[in-house]
Amino acid sequence: MNREILINAAYIVASILFIVGLKMLGRQTTARRGNLVSGIGMLIAIVATLVDRQVVSYTWIAAGLVAGTAIGLMCAYLVKMTAMPEMVALLNGLGGLASLIVGAAEFMRIRIGEVTPEHPAFTAIAIFFTVVIGGVTFTGSMLAFGKLAEWLAGRPVLFRGQHVMNGILVLATAVAGGVYCAAGSPDAILGAFLVFAGVALVLGWTLVMPIGGGDMPVVISMLNSLSGLAACAAGFVIRNNVLIVAGCLVGTSGVILSLIMCKAMNRSPLNVLFSGFGAGANGSAGGGGALITGELKPISPGDSFAVLEAARQVVIIPGYGMAVAQAQHVVRELAEMLEHNGAEVRFAIHPVAGRMPGHMNVLLAEANVPYEQLVEMDVINPLMPAMDVAIVIGANDVVNPAASHDKASPIYGMPIIHAHEARTVIVLKRGRGAGFSGLENQLFSLPNTRMLYGDAKASLQAVVSEFKSLNVA
Repeated sequence: MNREILINAAYIVASILFIVGLKMLGRQTTARRGNLVSGIGMLIAIVATLVDRQVVSYTWIAAGLVAGTAIGLMCAYLVKMTAMPEMVALLNGLGGLASLIVGAAEFMRIRIGEVTPEHPAFTAIAIFFTVVIGGVTFTGSMLAFGKLAEWLAGRPVLFRGQHVMNGILVLATAVAGGVYCAAGSPDAILGAFLVFAGVALVLGWTLVMPIGGGDMPVVISMLNSLSGLAACAAGFVIRNNVLIVAGCLVGTSGVILSLIMCKAMNRSPLNVLFSGFGAGANGSAGGGGALITGELKPISPGDSFAVLEAARQVVIIPGYGMAVAQAQHVVRELAEMLEHNGAEVRFAIHPVAGRMPGHMNVLLAEANVPYEQLVEMDVINPLMPAMDVAIVIGANDVVNPAASHDKASPIYGMPIIHAHEARTVIVLKRGRGAGFSGLENQLFSLPNTRMLYGDAKASLQAVVSEFKSLNVA
C-alpha cells in the first residue's frame, strides 16, 4: 500500500511539473526553463512507471533508452532549423505509432490469455480508440512529413467522390469497432481488429492528402493533438494515470492552438480539412482571382541600403524564406545596424507564418532577437501606414493583399499583415515563383514594392556590409 501511495504521489508531482512547464512555454523568456521542468516531470514519471510495473528484465528497456537517446542527440545536432517542421510532423507520427503498438500489444496479451481485464468492455473501447487514433496520426503525419520535406507535392490531391470515400472509411472503422467491442468469438474479434486497424492507417493518409501546403501549420497542430489523444487512450489501456494526464495536456493544447491558427486564417477547422486549399491556384492572384498585371520592380542591395539608411520606422516580416536561407542571425544584425542608425525596428509575426506553429518565433529566439521587438499582427497593422519600410523575407500568403479585396481568392477574408500600407516595401525572394501554397502575391506588383531577388542571407549580408562601411567612414 505504501508503494502504491508513493507511485501515485510521483505521478501527481510529474503531472504538476507538466502543467507548470506547459505554462512556462507560453513565454519566450521562460520557454527553455519550461522545457526543462517538463523534462524533469517526464523523468519522474518514467522512473515511477519502471518501479511500478514489476519489470522482469530491463535489458530491452535499457537498449531502447540507449538507442532513443542516440537518435535524439543526432536529430538535435544534425537536423537544421529549416527541417524543423517536418521533424515535428515525424515525431507526431512516431507518437501515434507508439500508441498503436501499445494498443495492439495489449490486444494480443488479452487474446492469448496472458491478462484478463477487469472491465472487458471498457478495455476493448480503449484499445479501439488507441489503435484508430494512433493509426490515423501515424500515416497522416508521414504524409505531412513528405509534403513539408518536399518529397511529395505540396498541392492538395483531390478527386471525385473523395469525401464519400472518406465517409465510407470512417463508417467501416466504426462498424468494425462495434463488432470488436461486442463480439464474443475470438475469430470475430481478431477480424474486426485487423479491419479497423488497417482502415485507420489508410484513413490517416486520405484525410491529409487533400490538404494543401499552405495549411500545414494547422495540420501539424491537429496531428500533435491527435498524438496526445492517442497517448491518453493508451493510458486507459495500460491503466497508467500519468500517461492519461500527459496525453490530455498534449491533446487539448493542440486543439486550442489549431483553433487559434484557424481564427488567424478566418477559416473553420472543417474548411481546413476538407476545402483543398490551393488546388485551383494556377498563376493567379488567388487561384481564380484577378491576374497580376503590374510590373515586378527589382532593387539591388545597394539601393536597398539607401532606402533603409533614410528610414526611421522599419518593420521586418519574416516567413519561411528566412528559414530556408538560415538568415535569422543576419536579420538580427541588420536590425541592430538600423537601430544604431536611429531607426525603430519591429518584427511583425503572423500566427501561421512558416510551416509549423511558432516557426518564426523559434528562429528569431535562436538568433537572440529581443522578445520585446516581436509584435503581433493586430498590433502592427494600425501602425503600418507610419512605417517607412517593410522588409518581407520570404513570406507570401500572410502579406497577400488579395485576402482583403479579391473575393475569388482562396485566402479571401484571411487576416494578413498590411505590409502594402508601408511607404516602401522591400521583398526578399529567391525567384519569381509562387509561394508554398501555390498562390501568386499581388503585393509584389504594387507601385511601392521592390523585389530584392536572391538568397535572403546573402542579400541581407550585402546590405549589412553597406551599413558597416558607413559606420567605418
